[in-house]
Amino acid sequence: MATKLPKVPVVIVGMGWVGGIIAAELAKAGIQVVGLERGKGRGTQDYFHVHDELRYAARYELMQDLSKETVTFRNTYKMRALPMRTYGSFLLGDGLGGAGVHWNGQYYRFLPYDFEIYSKTVERYGKKKIPVGMTIRDWGITYDQLEPYYVMYEQMSGISGEKTTPPNVGAMSKPFATEPMKKTPGMKLFEEAASKLGYHPYVIPSANLTEVYKNPDGIQRAACQYCGYCERFGCEYGAKADPVVTVLPVAQASGKFELRTHSNVTSILHSGSKATGVTYINTPTGEEYIQPADVVILASYVFSNVRLLLMSKLGTPYNPDSETGAVGRNYAYQVNGASTSAFYEDREFNLAMGAGALGSSLDDFNGDNFDHSDLKFLHGANIRFTQTGLRPIQYQPVPAGTPKWGAEFKKATIHNANRILSVTGQGASMPNRYHFLDLDPEYKDALGQPLLRMTFDFEEQDRELVKFIAQKTKGIADGMSATKVEMHDALKQYNIVPYQSTHNTGGTIMGSDPKTSVVNNYLQMWDAENVFICGASNFAHNSGYNPTATVGAFAYRAAEGVQTYLKKGGPLV
Repeated sequence: MATKLPKVPVVIVGMGWVGGIIAAELAKAGIQVVGLERGKGRGTQDYFHVHDELRYAARYELMQDLSKETVTFRNTYKMRALPMRTYGSFLLGDGLGGAGVHWNGQYYRFLPYDFEIYSKTVERYGKKKIPVGMTIRDWGITYDQLEPYYVMYEQMSGISGEKTTPPNVGAMSKPFATEPMKKTPGMKLFEEAASKLGYHPYVIPSANLTEVYKNPDGIQRAACQYCGYCERFGCEYGAKADPVVTVLPVAQASGKFELRTHSNVTSILHSGSKATGVTYINTPTGEEYIQPADVVILASYVFSNVRLLLMSKLGTPYNPDSETGAVGRNYAYQVNGASTSAFYEDREFNLAMGAGALGSSLDDFNGDNFDHSDLKFLHGANIRFTQTGLRPIQYQPVPAGTPKWGAEFKKATIHNANRILSVTGQGASMPNRYHFLDLDPEYKDALGQPLLRMTFDFEEQDRELVKFIAQKTKGIADGMSATKVEMHDALKQYNIVPYQSTHNTGGTIMGSDPKTSVVNNYLQMWDAENVFICGASNFAHNSGYNPTATVGAFAYRAAEGVQTYLKKGGPLV
């Protein structure tokens, strides 16, 4: 029988970036908060042995145990879904800090166009420009409304970047907190070639500190060492902003925050229109607890937020046939595949050195920064060259036509290890009526609860986008003084096996219509006023950017909304 605990004002499910930010803001305001994290606790002392590619990058030390819980996948909703049994397409973080510990630190604000994509598209091109089945919608918030919250995240985490607003993006009311990262020879080649074509490259904004920095909360951190061990790794220096070294210490120092690790939340308790708390299991002991609360905040990864709502029967599940319901709607991913490799026989680069967010990019072909009138797709891609640190086990660069194994493969790998620079496009993912998340009717987790099922495939929109962006990457690579270049412009059926991106979005989308969205612009649930849901699950589509900046900004806005709700109650919008 479950043990019922004393009621608290706020309980937060998941202690990554979202949970950490909200916990810190509420605790600073004097509000008592309980944070539930199903993984273990950790700090920078756990990363002193972090430069172990086999342990972290190949064997996924920081990731969720798929033998206990995973997702199932199918390309179409008429297929049978099967479980993802080994890591491939994306990585699911586990433990205190969540994916905020193993991210690269690449920081991009979404474009003003993203938040009003339906209105802006219709205004410029008419409704007929939107393909049948594409379910783009305005988000119920504008860039200008969200901009102050971007600033909060940037100052807290010490985002580095150029002091003027990058070209082709939204206006910034305050410069980035620290100086931009160093420019490598590869970055200089990319920027020079792009500039000659009339494009507008800039150094990627970065959560890897470029100098010693003390944030507004008094948290001081060290500068990046450019060691190249960021993605899939924790930072032993604390130079890469993550929740464990930024917001969680603030919450813990307040005396108003209680962290409970190894606490796996299994349901939201509710009366139909209001939550009363959550149930969770202490995983080492198997004991079940009930935590009553005035406010319940879902701050987990995309899949966990959606799954918990569906298992708790809170909100109306999305039905692709009738296009009714909202929970699970508008799942989107990231459209990669457009790239060009530049090979050099006359010079080598030190590609083992780098940082997760070290690089340069441009947005001339992102969002609606270019005319789509004669194109068969909407949105676009951020085009970039990055030097994130290429490690020896998993980096095996060879030209097309090289054997996949054997002596010739080994020889080509060694020869090309420091001779290839890649110009890539990270494309936006538009939602489709038949791309959604629901509960799998067959497969269950270690606790006997249904797994989340993902239905997704690339569409013609995506293939057209990749072809267009690939040509732009080739144009830049052609000007980078390489010996030869190889363009990649093919996008096949989505396959969950090879790694592509951990940028999953949608399922609890925000909007202004309760019939087609789950939360309002304070991320307060339409169907239960004391439930707030925050994360990339709120995105109604995915931009040509990494999602963390917008997730962080949403978290600050949600924290503000929770404080208002605790004072006044009722819907905030």
